Amino acid sequence: MIGPIARILVRYIAGYLALKALLPQSVADMVANDPDVAAVVGCVLMALVEGSYMLAKRHGWRT
Repeated sequence: MIGPIARILVRYIAGYLALKALLPQSVADMVANDPDVAAVVGCVLMALVEGSYMLAKRHGWRT
């Protein structure tokens, strides 16, 4: 379930960055249209979320 949501999120982020000229249009198109790139970005996002959750649990922060 997280895969499709991550791909949609990555497409919107790539579009926004391309709009703001922070990301070249060719890179934004690659991220938006290539499912492999979107999957890698989704895995990175998942690792960041899970890592921050684990860090919060370890330090007793609110989760």
